[in-house]
Amino acid sequence: MSPVLAGVLQLLALMAALALVHRPLGDYMARVYSSDKHLRVEKWIYKAIGASPGTEMRWPAYLRAVLAFSAVGVLFLYGLQRLQGSLPGSLGFQSIDPDQAFNTAASFVANTNWQSYYGEQAMGHVVQTGGLAVQNFVSAAVGIAVAVALVRGFARSRTGELGNFWSDLVRGTVRILLPIAVVAAVLLVACGAIQNFAGIHEVGQFAGGTQEWNGGAVASQEAIKELGTNGGGYFNANSAHPFENPNALSNLLEIFLILVIPFSLTRTFGQMVGNVRQGYAILGTMVLIWVGFTALMMWTEFAHPGEAFQEAGAAMEGKETRFGVAGSSIFAVATTLTSTGAVNSFHSSYTGFGGGITMLGMQLGEIAPGGVGSGLYGMLIMAIIAVFIAGLMVGRTPEYLGKKIGTREIKFAACYILVTPALVLGFTAVALALPTPGNSMTNSGAHGFSEILYAYTSGANNNGSAFAGLNADTQWFNSTIGLAMLLGRFLPMVFVLALAGSLAEQKPVPATSGTLRTEKPLFTGLLVGTILIITGLTYFPALALGPLAEGLAS
Repeated sequence: MSPVLAGVLQLLALMAALALVHRPLGDYMARVYSSDKHLRVEKWIYKAIGASPGTEMRWPAYLRAVLAFSAVGVLFLYGLQRLQGSLPGSLGFQSIDPDQAFNTAASFVANTNWQSYYGEQAMGHVVQTGGLAVQNFVSAAVGIAVAVALVRGFARSRTGELGNFWSDLVRGTVRILLPIAVVAAVLLVACGAIQNFAGIHEVGQFAGGTQEWNGGAVASQEAIKELGTNGGGYFNANSAHPFENPNALSNLLEIFLILVIPFSLTRTFGQMVGNVRQGYAILGTMVLIWVGFTALMMWTEFAHPGEAFQEAGAAMEGKETRFGVAGSSIFAVATTLTSTGAVNSFHSSYTGFGGGITMLGMQLGEIAPGGVGSGLYGMLIMAIIAVFIAGLMVGRTPEYLGKKIGTREIKFAACYILVTPALVLGFTAVALALPTPGNSMTNSGAHGFSEILYAYTSGANNNGSAFAGLNADTQWFNSTIGLAMLLGRFLPMVFVLALAGSLAEQKPVPATSGTLRTEKPLFTGLLVGTILIITGLTYFPALALGPLAEGLAS
C-alpha cells in the first residue's frame, strides 16, 4: 500500500469515527448543560467551594468568576512549582525558577500548555499530577463553560442571565471530561502507553550502555491532554515519545480525542438554540477548513521539492517512522487547528509551506474545530462578522439566530478578532527589534523569523506547540510568551461574555423573507470566505516574510 493511500484511509477512518459519535456526544453535552439536576458528587464540590449552583449570573458576574478561578489556578500552580524541591515525589528535581514557573502556570491555566522546560528532567510526580493534570481538566472546562454561556445568549431573550459558572465548570469536568478521559487512558495503556509512579531508573540501550528514565502517570495525562485540547507532554518529546504515543493506532486515537469534543459541540449548539441545522452549518464550515488544510499538508509533505526529499521518498526529517508522513501531517493539522499544541513530529523540519500551514491554522483563531469551547465561540464570532458583511451588501440590518447584530454587538466581535493579531504581531516585532531575543534563534533568514512568529502565534492563540529551533527558556520569552498566553486567553473571553449578555437581553426578531438563511450551504461558503479573508489580510505580510519566502526559495 502506498503511503499516500494509507494516509487517505487514516483520514477516512478518523472522519467515520467522529461522525459516529457526533450526535450522541453532542446531544449528551446539551443535556448536561440544560439539566436542573445535580449529581451527589457535584453537590459535595459546591459545598466545599461555597458555590450556589442554582444562582443565575449576568455576564459581569460570570466573567468575574472565570477570572477569579483562573487567577487562583495561576497562583496555586506557580506556588507548587516553586516548592517542588520540598515536596514528596519530586524525584530529586529542584524548584522551578520564577520566570519559568510563571510561564508554566500561565500556560496550563490558559489551556495553552506551552513548555519551555524538559518534562522528564524538570517536573516530579506531584507537580505533574496534582498541578498540570488538574489544570488540563479545569482549563478545558472553563473554555466549554464560556462557549455554553454564549450559546445561552443566543437561546435566551429579555434577560441578561447566562447560567452559573460554577455549575458549568463542575458539570463539564465531572460529567464530560473525566469519564471520557478515563476510558481513553485505559485504551492508551492497552496500546502501550505507560501508567505508573516509578522513580528514575536506568534502562539498557540497543547500541550498548544505559540511559536514565523516569516513569509517571503518562496515559492518564495524555488522555486529558488531547481530549481537553491542552497539549502539554509528560516528556519533552511530547506525543512523539513512545511512552506517550507508542504506535500508529494510538496516534489515530489521540487525533480522535483532539477533535471529538470541538466537533461535537456544534451539535450541542444546535440543540440548545433549538435548530440543529444551524449546528450543521457551523460543523460544515469547520470540516471544510480542516479537510482542506489536511489535504494541503499531505500534498506539500509528499509532493515536496528538493533532491534530498525526492531521494528519500518523503519529507521524513523530524518525523517518526512509526507514524510516517501521513500520520504526522494529520496530527500536525489537528493540533494547530485546535488549541492543543501536542506534537508527534518536529514542525520546524516541515517543508516551508508545511510550516506555514501549521502557522496559518493557529492564525485562523483555531476555530476549525478549535479548542474545547474556544473553537465554538470563536466560530460564532466569525459567523456574526459574516452576517454583518452580508447585511452591508444588501443594505439590511444583520440578524443571526433571531438576534439583531447592532453596533454594540459588532464592536464586541471586532474587539475579539483584533486582540490576538495585536499580541502576535506586536510581540514578534519587539522580539526581532531587540538583540537579546534574537540571540535565541538558531536559524537566520526566513526560517529564523518563522521561529519567533510561530512562538508568539502559538502562545497568543493558546496553542502551545513549538516550531523548535528557538531557545525559549529565557527570561524574555518566558515572561512575554506568558503574558501573551494570559492576554490571548482571557481578553477574548471578556468580549465573548459581554456579547452573550447583550444578545440575551434582546427580544427575538421573527424571520422574514429577507432574513439571511444561516443554516444553508451558501452561508457556510460565506463564512469560510470571511475567515480566510480576515486572516489573510491580517497575517499575510508576516507569512510572506517567513514560511512563504522559505517555501518559494526551496
